[in-house]
Amino acid sequence: MKTLLRFLSCLIVTLSLGGCASLGYYMQAMQGQLSLMSSAKPIDHWLADPGVGDDLKTRLKRAKDICVFAARELGLPDNRSYTSYADLKRPYVMWNVVATPELSMKPLQWCFPVAGCVNYRGYYSKEAAQQFADGLRRQGYDARVSGVPAYSTLGWFNDPVLSTFIEYPEAEVARMVFHELAHQVAYAPGDSQFNESFATAVEEVGVERWLAARGDDAMRERYRAWRQRKQDFLALLDVHRQQLEDNFVRISTDADKRERKAEIFASLRRDYEAMKAERWGGYAGYDRWFAEPVSNAHFALVATYHDLVPAFHGLYAELNDFSQFYRRVKAIAKLDKSRRRTLLEKYGAAAAPQQAGADDSSRSVATR
Repeated sequence: MKTLLRFLSCLIVTLSLGGCASLGYYMQAMQGQLSLMSSAKPIDHWLADPGVGDDLKTRLKRAKDICVFAARELGLPDNRSYTSYADLKRPYVMWNVVATPELSMKPLQWCFPVAGCVNYRGYYSKEAAQQFADGLRRQGYDARVSGVPAYSTLGWFNDPVLSTFIEYPEAEVARMVFHELAHQVAYAPGDSQFNESFATAVEEVGVERWLAARGDDAMRERYRAWRQRKQDFLALLDVHRQQLEDNFVRISTDADKRERKAEIFASLRRDYEAMKAERWGGYAGYDRWFAEPVSNAHFALVATYHDLVPAFHGLYAELNDFSQFYRRVKAIAKLDKSRRRTLLEKYGAAAAPQQAGADDSSRSVATR
């Protein structure tokens, strides 16, 4: 805790030079992180407490097993991250604001010490996030507020297991832990797409291994169904994202582009409802994506988290060894962004034939 206080105190002093708005934002970040860390207690403390229910104890034991597996089988950091647990008594640990221009798919970026520039801005209060998003909308931007169940401090602090995701299915908990630990392995400041796609690739490979080693038939089937729905939904978004991008670059008036944009959003909603009824048997897990009026900002992080994932899968398939994979990724992270993209495009092209079958099966639904 002393290390945390020293770090955040220095951060606040440094950023106070940037004005009241910056200071206010970083104050809420400091208070939110302090509150989270003070709420965290070692998992063994919770397991020894007779007042803690058996269901939570079982889930915490599994979280410990997941961390051991992450270190032994996936080569992920073996440290004090996820050795404590915090009950936050709210649905999300924080809320991210994502924004784009009205007629563009390029997300706005905000720059921070250590993390560099990222495509989102996080708040520990939903109300504060909504206020910031409303301010962006008044300036003419598309903005979206989305809840975040977990995040990484990149190894600066010992990230705890959180109540915001501990009740998820076991494979989902494993996926989140693997993803956040991957951020401690390699991180390129200012390149959210690289960072998130790398972590997503690690989580996908990791969960497959976890299920093969620790899962039963029912767990594997639940994850298979979840993964298929995810592929279906991403394919649906990809089709409509491309339509939006084509619309924004065409030679036309802004009024025409706004009209076409509204048509694309309406089409997306119709296609989603049809897919939910016809392919998913009414599964409504993605309804939350439509909780706010759909905007360009809804699509911004889809590219951030997924567009480079095939490239990292291609790189891993070439090496087939986590130690070598992480060394290569860390080396790529040190390159300039354009060189980084060129290299990843090569790995993505190599992985494309292997992905084609699965992609086609879900893409056909989206283009129906």
